[in-house]
This record gives sequence, structure tokens and C-alpha cells, in this order.
Amino acid sequence: MTASPQDIWKNWSIQILVLFSLGCQITLFLCAGIRRRGGHPFRRSLLWLAYQLADFSATFALGHLSLTDAPREHVIVAFWAPFLLLHLGGPDNITAYSLEDNTLWMRHSVESILQVLGAVYVLYEHIADKEAKLRLATILMLAIGVIKYWERMCALRGGNLDSIRGSIKKQPAAMHGHFHPHDEVLDEESLVRRAHSLFHICKRAIVDYTVMEDDSHGQDTTEIILKVNLWQLMEIELSLMYDMLYTKAPVIHTCFGYLQRLSSPVAILASLLLFKFIDMDDPRPVDVVITYILYGGAMFMETTSLVNALGSSWTFAFLSTTRRQWLRYTALCNKRWDRLRRVVACLHHLVRVGGGSRYRSRSWTYTMTQYNMLHFCSGSDSALTRPLLGSLAKVVGQDELWNNEHYSWVIDMPEYVQKCISGHMQNMYNCVGVNSLGMLKNRWGEEPLARKELLIKGSIFKDSLGVEFQECIIIWHIGTDVFLAKSKGAKEEEAQSDVEAIKMISNYMMYLLVKQPDMLPGLPQNRLYQLTCQSLEKLKTRGHTKMKIGAMLKNLFSLKDDPDSISRVTDREDLAEKLYDEYDGKGFIYDAPRLPYVVNLVKELLTMEENCTVDLVLKLVLDVWMDILVYAGNKCSRKFHAEKLNSGGELTTILWLMSEHFYHVYAQDLIKDSKKETDVAEDTSPQEEEDDDNV
Repeated sequence: MTASPQDIWKNWSIQILVLFSLGCQITLFLCAGIRRRGGHPFRRSLLWLAYQLADFSATFALGHLSLTDAPREHVIVAFWAPFLLLHLGGPDNITAYSLEDNTLWMRHSVESILQVLGAVYVLYEHIADKEAKLRLATILMLAIGVIKYWERMCALRGGNLDSIRGSIKKQPAAMHGHFHPHDEVLDEESLVRRAHSLFHICKRAIVDYTVMEDDSHGQDTTEIILKVNLWQLMEIELSLMYDMLYTKAPVIHTCFGYLQRLSSPVAILASLLLFKFIDMDDPRPVDVVITYILYGGAMFMETTSLVNALGSSWTFAFLSTTRRQWLRYTALCNKRWDRLRRVVACLHHLVRVGGGSRYRSRSWTYTMTQYNMLHFCSGSDSALTRPLLGSLAKVVGQDELWNNEHYSWVIDMPEYVQKCISGHMQNMYNCVGVNSLGMLKNRWGEEPLARKELLIKGSIFKDSLGVEFQECIIIWHIGTDVFLAKSKGAKEEEAQSDVEAIKMISNYMMYLLVKQPDMLPGLPQNRLYQLTCQSLEKLKTRGHTKMKIGAMLKNLFSLKDDPDSISRVTDREDLAEKLYDEYDGKGFIYDAPRLPYVVNLVKELLTMEENCTVDLVLKLVLDVWMDILVYAGNKCSRKFHAEKLNSGGELTTILWLMSEHFYHVYAQDLIKDSKKETDVAEDTSPQEEEDDDNV
């Protein structure tokens, strides 16, 4: 007779829960790293589900142990309580899924105390009176579980931005002694070490803490910032910040953390040997097998944790700043740690699917998500041509979410765009475009327009920047598309580099406005966005061509709308022409309050193209968009920058951190100038006193 699910749960519930808890831990351990680079949505969903179920399953299993008679009937079942505490401690590479988890560290601490007390109660009730070998094996595993759980609570507390702000100290001088800023060729390991040496700038910036201090190694810092590849350096620093916020790195790389990781595998092995020689009265074979599986999982995760900790670049930072000179000399001066680091890197290369270096796991993806209003508004909304998933989303009331995903796409960021943006930022700081706090002096887009003397009061360029930041994005985004559609010079081959750069930044800023509005400063403009979309869709319906049967069937099963197809490019250009003709010469319109500004902006740009070369106009438009992009990164809340690190980070976050490094150089120059003035004043003061005496 086949057992019912109810009978299976009644007889094997605790075994199922313990194995499920172990499975969640292994899933977290293997998949946690995907968040550094965004990760596929399915894998991120799996990671999120494992994170949510890991604590629930372990807590539920502990409660089940304390309330049922299973431990009394089978003592070995009670022995699993320390393993559940070990699971609640979690793997080293993930402590928080979101920044809010760190904020709630006090609530987690109270829960942890109750869970530890529950485990102790189970062990006291069922194992305290058993033989000494079992008690000793239990004590060893309980100690490891409690310490791992305590470490997680400390990591959650340390990952809170308020805690980081309270723990900031001046960067130790020893960090700078292991770098050679004059090296022209930098390997990956050198970049990681340089990122550690400048990480104090990132820490201070993320909590809005001043960097205006007299850095005795400011010259080395300045040379590192100005001579290395800043893009790669920023990626690694943000990855280090991810470690601080979302992993146990701040707890691991301490004397206690290293000692715990060295002793844990030894304690687990000792407990395993004691368990092997325990005499138990007729234990169920399946329970013994499960216990060995739990031991195997614990040994694997703790040993891997030890190897990763010793070979981590954080260990280099610890050794460089330790006050124990003998340890620093033994590990660094004799290159012992470097050899260990290479061995660990080789192991990672062997076990990682598809190979890849250890550094690449710390890199940004160099991709930009794109979203174009004309592309979205020129799409077909007919029930016959709408994708099946889109129709389903509309039925369940999620059509807005579907539209955002269906009409967006991802592109690789070319090196030309990187050079343009970094050059624009460096010029901005060289020309003292920031105040004494490192914030931009001018409003968004004003600096390049003011340089060309185009910000005359009442001019269309001044009006096009809008009252709010997101209003400016909408006007310039549509205006850029219409201008590029009508400009003849923009279609020439030699202009394509600037045209593509303009489109990338424009579409990226619109993606932030639609899908990541928290990453933009100022008030949201969702009402203006919706009104503008409705006006554009009305233009599209006038004379919109019908789709052919083949295209209709292809679109019916599509997940993404192809922005590069000839038909869709034609649709966007046709909509741009209709927009220009419809609102040319018109004033304020309530249903489309900013489209007349768009047309006036396009007319002004076309007039400039006739009076000068198209290259100058494209450079102006590109400069405006780069200024808008840099402004968005500079003015965005630090909290939202920190939150985005758990999903790969945004381009604006890299630019924000880059601007903080430029500001650090600028601040050091101010300090040096101030000290020179003070020294001059001190040198002249004795002469002035002597002159006074003579008088």
C-alpha cells in the first residue's frame, strides 16, 4: 500500500527540512556571485528564492525539533540542531540580498538569539545526558554554528551605511607601500591592489563623508588616479564595496575571522571522527546517511571558505595594514602570500564554468540598457499583432511592466563612448566645475551650452533644459531623435561615431527615467511621460501601415521588439517626421505640453547645422548628453548607488565614483595650496615683527 503525502510528512518531515536547508545553502554558495554582474533573470530569481527559503526552512526545522518527539525516539535527529545554526549563519559570499536587510540588523539579531536558545534547548533536552563522545561532538558543531551565525549578524550590522560612516578612519600608510604608481603596464592583480589602496575614497563617498584631509600619501594617490585605467579601477572599487555591503568580507578579514576559518575545518573533522565512534542504539540508517551528508556539506563549505579567505585580495589589504610587522614581512616581503594567491586563482580558473580570471568576476559588464520613446510609441498595439505574452500581461494588469521589458534592449558600450565621457569629466574638474564639496556648480546641460554662449535668456536652449531634470531628459531625448532623423549630415559615414554615442546615452537616460527613476535626481515626471506617450501614439495611428502576415506571426511569439529591423527604424523615422509637422509653430498644448519645445529645439539645431558644420552640432548635442549623464550620477542619492550594486551596478554609479576620485585630486591640490599660503605667511611674520620693533 502506497504511503500518503501526509504519512510521508509525518514520518520524514525533519529529514526533508534538514536536507532542503542544506540544498538552499549550497544554492546560495554557488549562485551568490552572479549579482556582481547583473546575472540572468532566471538565475537571479533562483537566488532570491533560495535566500528567502534558507532562513525559513532552517528556522522551521529548529522549531519542529523542539516541538516533536522525533529527537526522543531518534537521538541522532537532535544532533542536527547545530547544523541548522550553521545553515542560518549562511555562506560567506552572501549575507544580505538587499540594502534593507542590513538596515534591519537589530531585528535579525533578536531572531538569532531566539534561534540559538531553541537549538540549545533541543540539545539540552535530548543529548545532555548521553555519552561523552556525543556531547563533545555536539559542542564542537554548536560552537561553529553559533560563531557563524554571530558573524552574519556582525556583517549585517557592518554593512549598514550608518555603521560604515561611524567606523571610517584615515587610510593606513602601509597600504601605499606595496604599489609602484610609475609602472606603465598594469596587470590585473596590480589593478586590484591599487583599488584597495584607494578604497577609502569609495567608503567615504558612499556615506557622504568628507575627503578634505591632509593625506600624507596624496602624491601617490594622485598619480594612481591620473595614470591608471579609471574605468577598470572604479569597477573593482565598487566590487569591493559590494563585498562590504552584501558579504561577510568585513568580518572575515580580521584576526578573529581568519582564526575561525582555520579552526572550523579542524573542529568539523574532529566532530566527525567522534561521531563515527559513538555507540547508538539501533539508529536508522537513513539518519546516519543524512548526518554524513550534513558533515560533508559543512566540511566543503568551510574548507572552501578558508581557501577563498586566504587567497582573497582582502587578505593582502589586511596584511599590508597589520601592526604585526613579523606577519607582514613573512607573508608579503617573502612573496609567500603571492604564491598562495596564484594557486587559489588557478583553482578558481579550473572550477569556474567557462574559465575566466578572478579579476573578471569583479568587473562591470560594460553594457547599457536602452529604451526609446519613439520606438515604444511607434510599435503596434493591435490585438492581432500584439505578442501573446503581451496580451496575457494586459489581462492581468501588468502591461506596463511588459512594455518596459519588451521595448528595451541591451548593447555593449564601445570604447569611444568611454573616452568621451571620461574626457568630459576630467575637463569639468580641470575647469573647476565643482564646488568645495565636490558637487557640480551648474545645472544639467548648462556647461556645454554656456561655453557656446547659447544660454541667452529666453532662448530655446534654456527652455529645453526644463524646470525639472527628468523633464529635460524627455525633451532632449525626443528632440535628439527628431533631429537625427531630419539631419542630412548626421547620416554621413564620418559622423556615425558621434551619432551612435548620442543615441546610446539618450536611450540610456530614458531607460533610467522609465525603469530606474530612483537613480535620477529631482522630482519624477511620470505624468509628463504618460501624456507625451499618449500624444505620440495618436500621431502613429494616423495612416499607420498594416503588418504583413509573416511579420505578424513573427511578432506574435516575440519576447523583444527588434530595434534594428528596417521596418522598426522606418516606423521611428516616420513618427519623428509626423511629430515635427504636427507641432511646428504651435505654442503650449495641455495634452502635449513639451512637444512644441521639442520641435523648436530641433529647428534651432537644424539652423545651426546650416550655418556651420554638422560635426560642431553633433559635438554640442553629445556634450549636452554627457553633461546630463554626469549630473545624474553626481546628484543621485548615495543610498540608491549602494542598492544598485546588488544587481551589477549602473553606469551612473561608476561615473559618480569616478567624479569622487577626480574631486579627491582637486581637494588635495586645494590643501597643498592652502599649506603653501600658510607657510609663506609664517615665513614673512618674523620680518614683519622686526619691522614693527624698528618703528
